[in-house]
Amino acid sequence: MHENSVKEEALQALRDYNMAFEKQDIEGQVNFYSAAWRAGTGGREALKAHLHDMREKSALEVKHFALDDAEVFIDGETATVEPVRLRAASGGGLFTFKLKRESDGAFRCVHYALIAEPDLDGQSARQLREQILSDPARPGYHVIVPEGKAMPFDPNGAIYWNGRYHLFYIFQDMRSGEAADHWGHMSSVDLFHWRHHPTGLLNGMYSGNCFINKDGVPTMCYHQKGQGNAMAVALDNDLNEWRKLDSNPITPKTEPGDEQHGKYSSWDPFGWLENDTYYAIFGGKWPGIAKSNTLEGPWTYAGDLFAHGVDGVAVDEDVSCADLFKLGDKDVLLCISHRLGCRYYVGEWRDEQFYPESHAQMSWVDHTYFAPESLLDDQGRRIMWAWLMDEPSFGVRAPYGWSGTLSLPRVLSIGDDGLLRIDVPEEIERLRCRAYHMEALDLPVDTEVAIDEASGDSLELLVEFESGSRGSYGLKVCVSDDGQEETRVFFDAQTNELKIDTNKSGPDDTPSVIEAGPLELLHGERLQLRVFVDKSVVEVFANSRQAIARRIYPSRRDSIGVRLFASGGDAQVHSLAAWQIAPANSS
Repeated sequence: MHENSVKEEALQALRDYNMAFEKQDIEGQVNFYSAAWRAGTGGREALKAHLHDMREKSALEVKHFALDDAEVFIDGETATVEPVRLRAASGGGLFTFKLKRESDGAFRCVHYALIAEPDLDGQSARQLREQILSDPARPGYHVIVPEGKAMPFDPNGAIYWNGRYHLFYIFQDMRSGEAADHWGHMSSVDLFHWRHHPTGLLNGMYSGNCFINKDGVPTMCYHQKGQGNAMAVALDNDLNEWRKLDSNPITPKTEPGDEQHGKYSSWDPFGWLENDTYYAIFGGKWPGIAKSNTLEGPWTYAGDLFAHGVDGVAVDEDVSCADLFKLGDKDVLLCISHRLGCRYYVGEWRDEQFYPESHAQMSWVDHTYFAPESLLDDQGRRIMWAWLMDEPSFGVRAPYGWSGTLSLPRVLSIGDDGLLRIDVPEEIERLRCRAYHMEALDLPVDTEVAIDEASGDSLELLVEFESGSRGSYGLKVCVSDDGQEETRVFFDAQTNELKIDTNKSGPDDTPSVIEAGPLELLHGERLQLRVFVDKSVVEVFANSRQAIARRIYPSRRDSIGVRLFASGGDAQVHSLAAWQIAPANSS
């Protein structure tokens, strides 16, 4: 066969592969790879299962392979094609493909590799920055990331170290030659202005935490995708460089007949040092405890995480993104489950088990407040973050060059009732500007009053209501002039719930729901609402006992109004203070 004909066959195989991507033809994509091909966690069957899963989640990417500059080098039955330019939302770059003619005569891929980092299609840094800043939904003082794909975007590895708050997060790109999960890294001295660090934890990184080992070195306990739970130690004080342990994974090895064999899952670990023993919560269905005298192991199962269940929550409830710490004289376990969302237990850790006394949720409707992560700072404050999902479509902001938003940092403490107290760190007050204040205002039943002096899309509002109303009362934010768009934030005295109503928040991308968290006011207690608006984020804190958050996507430029309202009963505003909030995110 003529060499030019062979080259054309190899190129046609790549054209067919490109066509399969454009049509989201899974069988066509899988058929491009040889049975001998291996990548990540497996071969063709693993790839097929992954693509089907992504399609079910509506997360299959549109990719385009450009062959205009590609050359083909023939060596017997093998063809090497390079450079092949890939363009996709999650990244791109120049690749080399090694194809081999198989028994049916078709060329199929046996290997590919990245040969040049993704380009920006000729965009300058200024153009990219302006693209990101042009997005009207981009928050100004919530943590966001510059990556175009961060799905999931779990915060991880939070630690206060060397005078800085360090926070890691999951994002995805193609730097390893295939789509993979990495841990981004940023740090701050004030919780609101963040510096991005080099990415030192690469390939297959999933949820985990950071703690100090016996040698005084920051240590990550994390899930290594496709392998099990694992450890890595820092190599420098800036936490830029890490070494994954050669002994990974740390998942205990069991044999058929062992009491623990097949019982415990292996994901989302949380590790710590207690006295002279290392412990780790192994998350998932029927969560367990593993332990070892050394980081390298051997690790063994100590038993079940929970000594018993609590009302409404079974002992085998899914525990993921676990975070265990002491508050006062109590122990608190933050986590998620895929049934109940973000939640927490208050109880006692003793004798290698957690004894829960109470349980409460931190998300309710659709669990878009997700994956909690916390640290202890030099002031003794327990500070947590969570991922604010941009539902209904992951990556809805990716066309603007970024994705992923975290909640405001929350300062946690324990009240006399044994439940969490939730506040915003005082550092946010440094971002306040253009203050406005007003005193007593009556709100007759079924009325609303516009507060024009407080309008905007980057705000802090502090409103105190007198007690006694029997209806619903609160604020409307992001209100258009004609009232067609609005987000309601209010207390429902009939149900004793703090609510955010997004049914009129915007026509696109905003789920139409009412997020409602329980809040019971004491007799004669005023309602104190602290409301933060940050473009596409609304977060509400009430009496330091409850907090709820939603993503919203108003479509109109005039959706910046603020109104006080009462419904189903009279209400009285004791006072209102408002500030514009200056942006803290770097461009």
